[in-house]
Amino acid sequence: MLPRHLQSVGSRYIARAGHPCFSCTSRDFSRCPWWTAHCPQTLYPPISGWRPREYGRPYPFISNQRPALLEPPSFPWPSLLPWIPSQSSWLHTSGYNMDSTGDEPYRKRRKSQEGDGQGKKLWPKRSYPPSSDFSVPSTTDTSGLPVPASTQPVVKGEASDVTGQLSIAARRKWEDFSHLYSNSSGIRWARRWFDFSVMSYNILSQDLLEDNSSLYDHCRRPLLFWNYRLPNILRELREFNADILCLQEVQEDHYQQQIKPSLEALGYSCEYKSRTGSKPDGCAICFKSDKFSLVLAKPVEYFRRNIALLDRDNVGLVLMLQPKTWKEATAICVANTHLLYNPRRGDIKLAQLAILLAEITRVAQVQDGKFCPIILCGDFNSVPGSPLHKFIKEGSLDYEGMTIGKVSGQEQSYRGQRILSIPIWPKSLGITQQCVYESREEKREEGELKEAARKQMEAQREEVSKGDESSLQHHFCLSSVYSHVFPDTGMPEITTCHSKSAITVDYIFYSAARNDVFSQPGGAVHCNGLQLLGRLSLLTERDLWSVNGLPNETNSSDHLSLLARFRLEL
Repeated sequence: MLPRHLQSVGSRYIARAGHPCFSCTSRDFSRCPWWTAHCPQTLYPPISGWRPREYGRPYPFISNQRPALLEPPSFPWPSLLPWIPSQSSWLHTSGYNMDSTGDEPYRKRRKSQEGDGQGKKLWPKRSYPPSSDFSVPSTTDTSGLPVPASTQPVVKGEASDVTGQLSIAARRKWEDFSHLYSNSSGIRWARRWFDFSVMSYNILSQDLLEDNSSLYDHCRRPLLFWNYRLPNILRELREFNADILCLQEVQEDHYQQQIKPSLEALGYSCEYKSRTGSKPDGCAICFKSDKFSLVLAKPVEYFRRNIALLDRDNVGLVLMLQPKTWKEATAICVANTHLLYNPRRGDIKLAQLAILLAEITRVAQVQDGKFCPIILCGDFNSVPGSPLHKFIKEGSLDYEGMTIGKVSGQEQSYRGQRILSIPIWPKSLGITQQCVYESREEKREEGELKEAARKQMEAQREEVSKGDESSLQHHFCLSSVYSHVFPDTGMPEITTCHSKSAITVDYIFYSAARNDVFSQPGGAVHCNGLQLLGRLSLLTERDLWSVNGLPNETNSSDHLSLLARFRLEL
């Protein structure tokens, strides 16, 4: 039940506004559908400037006017006004409205849904409004990215936030590299190519947000409600209009009921892999159905029941996509993952990455030992320059004597941590030090060996130098879309920012063509590698905190989206 003075204020306000719920008394006001945001005739949009500490102040009323406290500020996106108010309220009242559990913390919801120990559920399963209620606002630019920075689409009213500082959207510029390839070939006019854009985005699962609420102490509570965050996320996806979306922390119920239907309405086909166990989220890859056809979808689970090292529920997803407008081109392998967060368990992260690379090798390999173009996206929970990051880019890692906490580079103190074992994962995993699956022929031959021959083989393995046993390799030559440092200032680029840290953990890696300006020397041979045509710039930590970090009024995840455009030549 609400405090008595709030009941009185609410009932008087409704009566003055002429709302259909004017008959609600002070006693029943906490269950009024308008107050709990379930009434379809909500009068005003959510108020982003509300703060709980203002409850102790008086509430003056002026004749024929709304109360001063409830006066909404100017709304940043006029196009959203017709549909946002019916989905959310500026005041979080799920604790008072006992008929709704939509904003209850995940652990509390899960416990309540499991029942009282006698097979009886204590709370009804939460439901969401239909996806049609979350229609995506249209923008004037429908051509997609990239376009020159001066003509980047900006939502009206989003040029600055409530503090007068430039918003994140206004600070991020499109960096165009297409002119660097204009004279790469004298017969350029006679060649054909296929251009497409890719976005990688950790959208922040609502249940994980609520389970880790201490990370968002800097945020006003109403900005963290899912009904406030969803329109912002859909708006950003619609505005950038990428041809391929690689999304992480996609909560399964939100995906099925809201995100997938909304993206399908925009012309996307969607594939999804939920985390194993009881985890509520997963990874999704969505692609424009008019540009690609799906050749193969391979979900990847890192959990192994009989391997103690791989007891976590992280997953990946690998798709093979065929360009529709250029059927002669080879398919493109797109992989998306979210590796373990724990900064002290680099051994688990390397094992998870090895499984993903083995799956990519299996599906992306074509004739003559070559590989089709590869794009690897995700939240790798590793900083630039860390051993794991270098391993992806350079294709090799010597880990002898390395502590498990050093692998991801997320923390500086490694005292008391154990050294990575050699090898990191057991042979029963079936993946070699080159991050490929052992062939069935090799396993059959090994099974047919006699006991004496098997012992002799084990003795030979022991004689191999430690330098070979303590190193990892993979067959790809991958470049990063981002340089991770601003060249003019030397400041690091940031992809995630919350109350506890501001670092880079999100990446888009790709197999570069020989004439790509960011290609790595050496490495594997790819069939028609990719050229990086442009990217959406990142920001510094100072830039992000100037708009109160992440999430904020206009960006509803604690991660920034990454966006790049590529060219595949014949």
